[in-house]
Amino acid sequence: MLATGARLQSCAGIAEFTGGHLGQRFGRLGRCGFSAMTLGHVVLATSQADLAVLRAHEQVHVGQYERWGPLFLPAYVADGLWQLARGRCPYRDNRFERQARRQA
Repeated sequence: MLATGARLQSCAGIAEFTGGHLGQRFGRLGRCGFSAMTLGHVVLATSQADLAVLRAHEQVHVGQYERWGPLFLPAYVADGLWQLARGRCPYRDNRFERQARRQA
């Protein structure tokens, strides 16, 4: 990540990467893009400004990873597919995202 121009910092034991070439590309993906995402104890954000706004939300996802362990990603995807099958938004209506919005 650092080789792509990203900046690394640590906050509450979480490695936070911001910016760089990958951050710019993810931010330009439009509807499929994201401002931040969490992978275990690592948060990837498109910019420092986005991270400042989303840090609390992403920290909830870190807690979810800690509780669910290796089952988190399959559970997240399964819930997204379940929401899609019900005609709902697989991201906005995902139970893990709803919990992160409530607790952030």
